[in-house]
Amino acid sequence: MNMQLMLDYLAELEENNEKDWYHAHKEEYTKANAQFLELVEHLNLEISKFDSSVSLYEPKQLTFKLMRDTRFSKDKSPYNPSFRAHIGPKGKLPIPVGYYLMIRPGGKSFLGGGLFADMFKDATNMIRDYLLSHGQEWEEIIGAPEFTRHFTVDGSKLKNVPRGYDADHPQAEYLKYKSWYLEYTLEDSKLTQDAFLSSAIEIFRAMKPFNDFLNQALENFQMPQR
Repeated sequence: MNMQLMLDYLAELEENNEKDWYHAHKEEYTKANAQFLELVEHLNLEISKFDSSVSLYEPKQLTFKLMRDTRFSKDKSPYNPSFRAHIGPKGKLPIPVGYYLMIRPGGKSFLGGGLFADMFKDATNMIRDYLLSHGQEWEEIIGAPEFTRHFTVDGSKLKNVPRGYDADHPQAEYLKYKSWYLEYTLEDSKLTQDAFLSSAIEIFRAMKPFNDFLNQALENFQMPQR
């Protein structure tokens, strides 16, 4: 697959983020997007080999549109100049958590894992409660050499431990979080290397214990009905 084709198209879209340009360059989009779908299909297959919770989906079921919802944003540019996908047990649904990929030029690409969404209060509370009784397991996961070599836990969080939780708990700092995720950043040069695919799989494999922990906490989560 041609990673450079993706990067070149997205860089041009970022410079010309308007509907007229997008429609005038639909052929370039089609070619670049086809390369991204090929990448997602390969990643889905390889991830399913080491994570049995992940099923095989059509690549289009795992990707997100370029069009942005600008109704509540100060930024009115119509497109998000990035190719994005989430490969999880339920496809691109954020819960159960899975493996996230964003391709965006300028060193903004990354591989991700964990819970990025913090709008599901039930999910946040379930993870906090699970942390209370599985703190040792959590520390073993985030303290493992393979983990610390690549990741630090990130996420939106409160200034203080929320009401109802012990501020002196050993995992008190993580109880402040509303989301818990990992990001492994990718320079453009890494994306175009021949070894990118195999290295991406290894990074995702290193995320699996973290994802497994969160999904155990979220086992009975029900996605809100629209």
